[in-house]
Amino acid sequence: MGLIAGGGRLPVLIAESLRTLGHPVHGLGLADQFEPELPSICSTFRSVGLLRIGAWGRILSKLGVHHAIMVGRVDKAKLMHDPWRVFKYLPDWAAVKTWYKLRHDRRSHAMLNAVAEQLDRCGVTLLDSTAPIPNDMAHAGVMTRTMPSARQRSDIEFAWPLLAETLRLDIGQAIAVRERDVIAVEAVEGTDRMIERVGTLCRAKGWTLVKGARAGHDRRADVPTVGPNTIRNLHANGGGCLALAAGDVIMLDKPEMIALADRLGVSIMGIPAVGGSEISSGLLTEVKIQAVGARH
Repeated sequence: MGLIAGGGRLPVLIAESLRTLGHPVHGLGLADQFEPELPSICSTFRSVGLLRIGAWGRILSKLGVHHAIMVGRVDKAKLMHDPWRVFKYLPDWAAVKTWYKLRHDRRSHAMLNAVAEQLDRCGVTLLDSTAPIPNDMAHAGVMTRTMPSARQRSDIEFAWPLLAETLRLDIGQAIAVRERDVIAVEAVEGTDRMIERVGTLCRAKGWTLVKGARAGHDRRADVPTVGPNTIRNLHANGGGCLALAAGDVIMLDKPEMIALADRLGVSIMGIPAVGGSEISSGLLTEVKIQAVGARH
C-alpha cells in the first residue's frame, strides 16, 4: 500500500493501521511536512517534492504499488518563509499542466480529482483514506460522560443546517455558535485558528463548535479531522461542546480525546445524518437517551 503523507498525526495513524492489517507501507513524505516518526513505520520511505506530483505515481509504480492513500496537512507557512522555496518547490511538468487545468476552479475537491487522475495514469488508484481506521470515526450519540446542556443542544439544532450550507458552498468545515448566534465560520485558516479567533470574539464560556463534511465528500483526501489538541484548544478558548457529523469526521487518538474532554468538562456529541442537513430537537433528545442507556 502506498502512503502519500503530509504533516500531522493522521498519516502516522494510517501507517500504523495498515501495518496492523498486514500491509507493507511504501511511504512518500511531502518534503518539510511529514512527521519525523513516519519513516520508521514504513517498509520503504522517500521524501518527495510537494509540487512533483508526476514523480509520486512513477515512484509508487516502480515499487509495484497500485493503491495508495493520501492524507496529512500542508503547512503553508513553511512554504512562504523558506528562503529556498523557489528551488525546493519547483513544480514538475505534471504539476504545471494540472495547475493550468484548474485555472477556473482551484477548490480542494477539484485539485484532488486532478491529482487522482495523474496517479491513475501511472497505474496507482487513490483509496478512501478512512478505510483503515473505521473505529476512529465519530459515531452517533454523546461520547463523553459530560453531557451537552439544553442550550448547547439547541445551538446544535440551530447551527447544523447552516453548517450544511457552508459545506455545500465549500467555505469551511466548522461553525461556532452560542445562544443561537453564529460567532465564526471556518475558512482557509483551519479549525484550530478559527477556535482561537472565537476565543477573542466571545468572552462567554460554553459555546459550541459543530464540524462535518459536505454531502458526497470525497474521502480520498481532506477528511475533516479532530483530536486531543482540538479539545485543549476548545477548552482554552471557552468552548464547551463539540458536535461532529457521525461517520464523517476522524477522531485522532479517539479514547485519549474523549478522556481528555471529560477531564476538561467538554462534551462531544456525534450527530447522525437524518434527512440531509435537517436535525430536530427530538432527534437530539433521542441521541442523548441512547448514549445514557449505553453507559448503563
